[in-house]
Order: sequence, then C-alpha cells, then structure tokens
Amino acid sequence: MNALTAQELKRRGVAAVEELLGNGPVHVIKRNRPAFVVLSEEEYARLSSGYGEPNLEGWTVSDLFRQPAWGTKTKTELDARLQEERDAWGD
Repeated sequence: MNALTAQELKRRGVAAVEELLGNGPVHVIKRNRPAFVVLSEEEYARLSSGYGEPNLEGWTVSDLFRQPAWGTKTKTELDARLQEERDAWGD
C-alpha cells in the first residue's frame, strides 16, 4: 500500500504526496487508520468517466461528503473489497 501519515503530510506538504503518486493512489493514515486517498488527476478522470465532469469550484471537503454516491456497487460489495484491502495490509 502506498501510504503516508497525516503527520508526515502536515510536515512535508504536497511534496510528500507528489513523490508517492508516481506509484499509484496515496492512502493517508490518521490516528493509525486510513482516513482518505489522494489520486492523480488522470486516475480521478478514469474513475469518474461516464459520470460527467463535476464542477467543484468553490466546494469544500464537507460539500463532497454530502453528495450522493455515484457508484453502482452495493454496500456488501464495497465492504468485501475494503476487507480484502485491510487483510492485505498484514502482508
């Protein structure tokens, strides 16, 4: 997993994320738990294709969390995928 602690992000800033983005999405760990994921613009565009281009100008993170989900996966499918990823962390 391509991970960065929130403390390291705070200390080093965007440079820390840029270094890791070359290896895929960056998982930011806060209080020893995954908190969020940073994607490259290309990866974001790939994942969001087919959903139209969102206009995020002036939006905050809180605004994004209040939006309805776009995906087609069920809660059970998402939970299973998350569990697979968590199980892989021990490897």
